[in-house]
Amino acid sequence: MQHLVRWVEWELLGTGELVLPSESCCVELGGTRLGKPSGLSSPQIVMYIGQVSKDILKWPRPLSPPVVKLEMRTNAEYGMPSTHAMAATAISFSFLIATMNQYKYPFELGLAAAFVFSTLVCLSRLYTGMHTVLDVIGGALISAVLLVLLYPVWDVIDHLLLTSPFCPLLSIVVPLVLCYNYPKLDYYSPTRGDTTTILGAGAGATVGFWLNNQYATPAYTSANFQLGFPLITSKIAVVVLARFFVGIFVVLLTRQLMKSVVLGMLGYRYKFPIGDLEARRRLEVEVPYKFITYSSVGFSATVIVPLLHELLGLM
Repeated sequence: MQHLVRWVEWELLGTGELVLPSESCCVELGGTRLGKPSGLSSPQIVMYIGQVSKDILKWPRPLSPPVVKLEMRTNAEYGMPSTHAMAATAISFSFLIATMNQYKYPFELGLAAAFVFSTLVCLSRLYTGMHTVLDVIGGALISAVLLVLLYPVWDVIDHLLLTSPFCPLLSIVVPLVLCYNYPKLDYYSPTRGDTTTILGAGAGATVGFWLNNQYATPAYTSANFQLGFPLITSKIAVVVLARFFVGIFVVLLTRQLMKSVVLGMLGYRYKFPIGDLEARRRLEVEVPYKFITYSSVGFSATVIVPLLHELLGLM
């Protein structure tokens, strides 16, 4: 049970480094709406607010003992609100909202699936001893409120980010400014690095969406057009799996390549060996390293991967 809980957290939500593979899955399953900026920007805004709130409120995590902690990587972070609860709520209900008018399926079934997924993640944070009940409830409620506020302007966000000539510049500059001005702590915490990863991935993906809309088929579709789920045949299953594994391969390859290149350049600029963990935690190193790496990953996931799918006949 312990291993299952940790797999769900780390592989689906935990580190922030699999944001783009998760987004790639959503694009495959959710259609055009989730392949547009609003499908990605809402969870990102939620996560940024959650990460910053932790370092402003500075509420400690549960004491151990009496709590038995099963995870140590994020133990240096503060506890309130639970960003796992925020991410689970934002991602699951964004997916529901984005697909309910795109595909024909029972709304009650989608609502139940979103509720179960977010609840399981919230409960896992209690099980691993990383949050109090108040942390988890607070995180879920903050996400719910932000989604309610953001959903009415999803179409406005889409229009601006897909058509404005200033989109690429603002998509890079604004997240970078936020990352460089992240709240300072008295000791090192992975929150700044995770936040930079999330914002960098979103910046690259947004530029990719904008580029696709300029030079490929526009992303807009009729609001009244709904697709039924096709019957799952062996051919469809093979194509979906092939698309998924090709996408994951390109994303991971881009991540590894850019990580090596960017760290090498920064190491040469600031005179430190690539393996020096303390040097990689410095502001002038961590922010550009993670932002450039994951913005490249985001761009690859939204531009390179679809082109490769088309070349391989997997569309």
